[in-house]
Amino acid sequence: MAKQRNYVILINVVPFIFYADVSKKGKVTFNRSIPAHATNPIIEVNLEDNTLGGYKESYHHGANYLKDVVVALEHQHHYAQINLVGHSMGNLEIINCINDKVNNQKLPQVAHLVAIAGHYDGGVWEKKMMNVKINSRTGKPNKMDSSYWDLLRLRKTLPRNTAVFNIYGDLQDGSHSDGDVPVNSAKSLNYLVAGRAKSYREVEIRGRKGQHSKLHHNDQVNRELIKFLWEK
Repeated sequence: MAKQRNYVILINVVPFIFYADVSKKGKVTFNRSIPAHATNPIIEVNLEDNTLGGYKESYHHGANYLKDVVVALEHQHHYAQINLVGHSMGNLEIINCINDKVNNQKLPQVAHLVAIAGHYDGGVWEKKMMNVKINSRTGKPNKMDSSYWDLLRLRKTLPRNTAVFNIYGDLQDGSHSDGDVPVNSAKSLNYLVAGRAKSYREVEIRGRKGQHSKLHHNDQVNRELIKFLWEK
């Protein structure tokens, strides 16, 4: 059984939950068919290849798996729009999927993108990236790792109808991080997308509840996410 990967696809609240397992060869298997009448189905994506090596390369590899799921969904029903929600490394796979497939008009448009604890410009394991500063006026980080450089073209290509919500944590223990992701690494998403996104919003979760793995088991995060995705 494939282990859980840290993103889900949210199509348009939420009586229908489905699971999509993706093999190492990109074969997608759903636990059941998605009914045509399903309202706001959630698709939880699980990758068999969930220990991808090669920090930078793995993001593009995971992005291809995500594309495989979207294509498999299209074979069941045509969705004009989808919502994408990621946590941790799943965020990098999502953003690279958008970056790599931005010109593929056959894929549904991303209406809402939710990033939870995304390490867009490095993690705490990269000491040289721990002291990244964010320009308060432009949002531009003063240091960029190689995977971040690859994403810079989103400043010119991100679809303008995509609304972005960035949620990150600060333990407030002096580390300026959620334990894994520096605050400024998460905030660096702003520079990539805010100039083109339909809207861009950030929420910082402070204290113990802002710990990396607790962010996707957090009542405040859940409320904010539901409000962003489904409240008119």
